Amino acid sequence: MSEAVQTLEGWYALHDFRLIDWNAWHAATPQERKHATEELNTFLSQWQQVENDKLGSTAVYSIVGQKADFVFMQLRETLEELNDLENAFNKSSFAAFTIPVYSYVSIVELSSYLAKPGVDPAEDPELQARLKPILPKAKHICFYPMNKRRDGNDNWYMLPAEDRKTMMRSHGMIGRTYAGKVKQIITGSVGLDDWEWGVTLFSEDPLHFKKLVYEMRFDEVSARFGEFGDFYVGNLLSPEKFAQLIQV
Repeated sequence: MSEAVQTLEGWYALHDFRLIDWNAWHAATPQERKHATEELNTFLSQWQQVENDKLGSTAVYSIVGQKADFVFMQLRETLEELNDLENAFNKSSFAAFTIPVYSYVSIVELSSYLAKPGVDPAEDPELQARLKPILPKAKHICFYPMNKRRDGNDNWYMLPAEDRKTMMRSHGMIGRTYAGKVKQIITGSVGLDDWEWGVTLFSEDPLHFKKLVYEMRFDEVSARFGEFGDFYVGNLLSPEKFAQLIQV
């Protein structure tokens, strides 16, 4: 049996993708739309306060294409907190005008070999900032789930631990060339959702998503072992832009 690389975990993550039921939204009275919008703004304000208190973080983006209209990405300390905020929103009048189309449950994850020898990860401020990040509010987001292949000779989990570490370090070097251009948050989902990892990218220029993912496809980790789910890409939704989105 190959050695399992230990991981460090931080905040739990929920990606909540939804469509807007435009027919129902148009059919609603102005008073119903006003009440729903006020409830939405209350949630956005509450989530912002949680972020200000550094007890979690929220990112809100519109989604381009017909897979979804918007996404709430939520980070919280516990799975219970994620469940509570999801249920609270589902009970709101605004949620009644939305259709959940996809969700992803995971937890912020780092490989343990990133920890400094002899230093308790819980006492390392730099590491804690990566495990419990404040989500960037960049102009654009890209999310996709992925697996490591388990197929014949291309079985990631049968490789020796040192080989995996070496390849992942090489893989990471590509990502470092996009430092300052793309912020990447990796969330682990083995045992939590259908895929093994979720990858969320943030950038001021969406072209960086294409170039980064394309370049990584030539690296052995992706070329031999990478399997990818659907990609979701979108634009930052401030409260003001959200109000514009739903204005009819």
